[in-house]
Amino acid sequence: MISITAHTEANQLSVYPGTASLGKFKLFEHETTAAITQYKTVAALVEWPVALLGKFDTSFLRLPKEALVSSMKEHQKYFHLVDSQEKMLPHFITVSNIESRDPAQVIAGNERVIRPRLADSAFFFDTDRQTPLEARLEQLDRIVFQTRLGSVRDKSERSAQLAGQIAALIGADPAMAMRSGQLCKADLVTNMVQEFPDLQGLMGKYYALNDKEPKGVATAIYEHYLPRFAGDDLPKSLAGCALSIADKLDTIAGLFAIDQPPTGDKDPFAIRRLTLGILRIIVEKQLDLDLMACIQMALEQHKGLSIKPGTAENIFGFMLDRFEFWFQEENIPTNVFQSVYARRPVKPLDFQQRIYAVNHFTGLENAKSLCAANKRVSNILTKQANPNDSAAVNTDLFVKDQERELFRLVELKAAAIEPLLKQRNYIATFETLAELRPAVDDFFDNVMVMVEEDELRTNRLALLSRLRDLFLKVADISLL
Repeated sequence: MISITAHTEANQLSVYPGTASLGKFKLFEHETTAAITQYKTVAALVEWPVALLGKFDTSFLRLPKEALVSSMKEHQKYFHLVDSQEKMLPHFITVSNIESRDPAQVIAGNERVIRPRLADSAFFFDTDRQTPLEARLEQLDRIVFQTRLGSVRDKSERSAQLAGQIAALIGADPAMAMRSGQLCKADLVTNMVQEFPDLQGLMGKYYALNDKEPKGVATAIYEHYLPRFAGDDLPKSLAGCALSIADKLDTIAGLFAIDQPPTGDKDPFAIRRLTLGILRIIVEKQLDLDLMACIQMALEQHKGLSIKPGTAENIFGFMLDRFEFWFQEENIPTNVFQSVYARRPVKPLDFQQRIYAVNHFTGLENAKSLCAANKRVSNILTKQANPNDSAAVNTDLFVKDQERELFRLVELKAAAIEPLLKQRNYIATFETLAELRPAVDDFFDNVMVMVEEDELRTNRLALLSRLRDLFLKVADISLL
C-alpha cells in the first residue's frame, strides 16, 4: 500500500491495489491553486473517500499532458500521476464514495469511462493538426469580439501591430511579436479548445510548433494570456511580455474609446484584472515602459472610432488607480501612494521606485519636520493670487542670513541630486534632501515670507518655490 497525502478532510487516502510496480510517483508537479481546488472539489463530493488506482493505454501519452489532465479532471474528477521526472504516467486515481467488496470491478468501470474521453481528445488533437493556425484566421472573422470593436481577427491584428511597437521598446524581436499576435487567437476555433476552453493559448503553442513556427512565436502565443489570475505566472519571454501587454491594452483602450469602462461591480471584460496584469508584467519584469505612450499607441490602432479628447488620460488615470490596490497589499500607507500619484509618473516601474523611496523617507529622522515644512510652503504658494513658479531668485534682495543659507543649500542639493534622479536613485535623493531640515526650520523661525514689500515678498516666494520643486521631482511630500 502507498499512502497519498491529500488536502481533504480525510488526510490520507490508501490506494488499491498496491502500486509497487509504479515506483516513485506523485499526484502533482507542485501544489498549484488548481490542484488544491481539485482536492477540495473531490472532498466535497464524497463522504467515505476510497482512492482507487486505474490505468489507460500508453498510446495516449503522445497527447499534450495538459490535454490528458483536462480530460481526466474536467469530466471525471480523476487525479493524474507523474513520475519523479515530472512525466505523465498512464495511470490515474479516482475517489469512490464507497468501500467496494470488489474494487477491481470499480476500477475496470472507471477505465472503460476514461478510454472514450481520451480517444476523443486524441481525435481532436490529430484533426486540429491537419489545419495550420494561419489557415484558421478567416474563421476568426466570424467571431465578434465586441460589436463596435470588430471581430476577434480584428483584435488580433491590432494586438499584433501594438506588440511589434512595444517589442521594439523593450528589446524584443518586433517581427516575432507581430507574428505571435497574428496567430494568438487562432486556436480558439480548434476542436480541442472548443471542448476544453481552459487550454486556449496552450494548444496554440503546440499547434504553432506543429506548423514549424519559430519556438519564440509558439511560446508567446501561450504566454500572451498570462497572468490569468492573481498570483499567476508571468510571461518569461520578452516577445510574450510585449504581446500580453498589447492584447490586454487593446481591450482596455477599445472599451474606453467606445465609452464602456467598468462601472461599479460591472466589468464584463475583466478590465481591472487586465490592468493589474499589465502592471505586474511591467514592474516585475523590470520593463522601462512609458504607459501613457503605450496607451496612445493602442488608441491609434482603433482607426475606425471617433475617440473623444482626453480618453488616453482617462485610461492612464484608471490604470494608476489600480496601482493603489497593489501597494495596499504591500502595506504601503495611502498617503505615501497619494504623494507619488500627485506627480503621475508615466512609467509604472518608476512609480514603484518612487513609492518605495517615499516610504523609506517617512522613516527618516528629519522626515516629519520636512513634510510639515513642505505643507506650509505648499499652502503659502497656493494662496498666491498670481503665483509665478518660474520666477528667479535674486540673491541681492536677501536681507537675512537664513535666506542666504537656505538658498546656498538648496542650490547645493539641487546639483547633488541631479545625477541621483537620472539614476532613479530616489532613496538617496530623499536622504540628501533630508539634510535641508535644519536650514528650513531656521528659515521659518527667523524669516517673514509675506512681508509688505512686493519685491522682497516675491523673492522669498521664489526661494520657497525652488525648495518645493526639489522635493516635487520625486513626490509631493506635503501630502504625507
